[in-house]
Amino acid sequence: MHRGELERHLGELLAVERARDYCPNGLQVEGRREVRRVLCGVTASQQLVDLAVSGAFDAIVVHHGYFWKGEDPCLKGIRRRRIATLLGHDINLFAYHLPLDMHPKLGNNAQLGRLMGWSGEACFGDQELGWMARLGAPAAAVSLCRAITARLGREALLVGDPSRQVSKVAWCTGGAQGLFDEAIVAGADLYVSGEISEQTTHLARESGVPYIAAGHHATERYGIMALSRHLADTCGLETHFVDLYNPA
Repeated sequence: MHRGELERHLGELLAVERARDYCPNGLQVEGRREVRRVLCGVTASQQLVDLAVSGAFDAIVVHHGYFWKGEDPCLKGIRRRRIATLLGHDINLFAYHLPLDMHPKLGNNAQLGRLMGWSGEACFGDQELGWMARLGAPAAAVSLCRAITARLGREALLVGDPSRQVSKVAWCTGGAQGLFDEAIVAGADLYVSGEISEQTTHLARESGVPYIAAGHHATERYGIMALSRHLADTCGLETHFVDLYNPA
């Protein structure tokens, strides 16, 4: 598959032009023209890039790529090494940030909901990034925290009232603790995201709406996994997903 054809397919699939993002989405580093083997992962770390080199992959597809708004644009140090490795081995790097969060089926939020058995029924927040679902039966916040820990294989952190009965759960993967206020306004009984900030604890205690921090990496593995399967099934590419350990 030509790299341009792959970029067009992913751009249309993930509706890249609709997302207001703070990084470029699509082909970030150009490599060889023909793509047959694709390595997928959450973040384009040096470890992932090195695996692409050793495995003779033509392209890498990730959720967290490069060139974030506000970063020093100079190619020095760690940034230089990553880019130099890609260019030196003619490997393409494709990255999709908010478009992969937002996709209604393949996205991180959709896939986390699928994993937990939550059927999203409403969206909230900027660009409708947040998802919400009504549970089949009310459950205590602490029970949901245990279920998340078991499904994700990572200890989730619950702040707020552990006994709160939850009928409506809201979530947004990654570093979306900033949507907590909007989840409360939208009627959530519990909000789940990846990270936690100092003020999040106070908001959970004072609002009566518990918050679960389930891990940035842990909550954002499933969108890129689904995208990897899509590329194999739809585009006939040989794809491999690798989950590099990250406790954050």
